[in-house]
Amino acid sequence: MTTLIAAPLSRAMRDGTRREHRAAEGSRFMTALLAGRVDDAGYAAYLRRLRTVYASIETTGRANSADPWVVAVLDPALERLDALDADLDFWSPGPVTEVDSPVADLYALRVRDSAAWGGLFVAHHYTRYLGDLSGGQAIARTLARTFDLEPQGEGLAFHAFPGIPQPRRYKEAYRARLDHLGLETGARSRVVAEVQHAFGLNRALLAELDAALTPARG
Repeated sequence: MTTLIAAPLSRAMRDGTRREHRAAEGSRFMTALLAGRVDDAGYAAYLRRLRTVYASIETTGRANSADPWVVAVLDPALERLDALDADLDFWSPGPVTEVDSPVADLYALRVRDSAAWGGLFVAHHYTRYLGDLSGGQAIARTLARTFDLEPQGEGLAFHAFPGIPQPRRYKEAYRARLDHLGLETGARSRVVAEVQHAFGLNRALLAELDAALTPARG
């Protein structure tokens, strides 16, 4: 662990969450989603939970935009709330309603509490948005194939980043900004621990979805 925390922050965050990342990818809900076995109602349920989380991230980010930690990662090109609303209107037309999700509410509260120190907010921002720029693209391809949608067309706005034409370079620049924050060892350890916690909340969210949707799939 000492060697890990001594590494550049972005590598410590990545290497410190390999196990959590594999666990999230191997969840029953995500496995079903990537196999094209989640219907439109199930995907809308997923989006509603994400909306609760992203509303908290983006509201908290804007409210703390003067924090130097937050400034390092905040970027309107990453924001997902409008895209989530557009996708929900496609998958589940009608007014956007609050979702009954104890896990999403707990996740959103954890994000709001991260405003106490910007390094904790960075952990949540990194976990969600860099994941969107990476693995989220596989979800978009599966949805397009399963539901016969145009790639990056209607229903897939959440996974499209028109303001980021080169995701790989963007992610490299994002990680470089993290590495230049100059965190001391104790602070770096807190950030890595919060990323691990964020992954745990994401796994709990997927488990909640699976529990809610399994009877319908069964």
